[in-house]
Amino acid sequence: MIGIFKTNINTQHEKSSVISAIRNHFEVSACNVDLEDCDKVLRIVDLKTSEENIIAFVQQQGYECAILE
Repeated sequence: MIGIFKTNINTQHEKSSVISAIRNHFEVSACNVDLEDCDKVLRIVDLKTSEENIIAFVQQQGYECAILE
């Protein structure tokens, strides 16, 4: 499954921190944040947990996160 989320991750440091945390806590093939997109899209490939778990986890890291409609 591929998860695509809208976030408020704004800097390269924040991006690196969130991606590292996701990779350490969840089994994923690839994870990226597009800082140039207006929605700061977080894309997770081969997601093996629910989207709700990812949203809650990213929010625990201090960022907004929602399923991109």
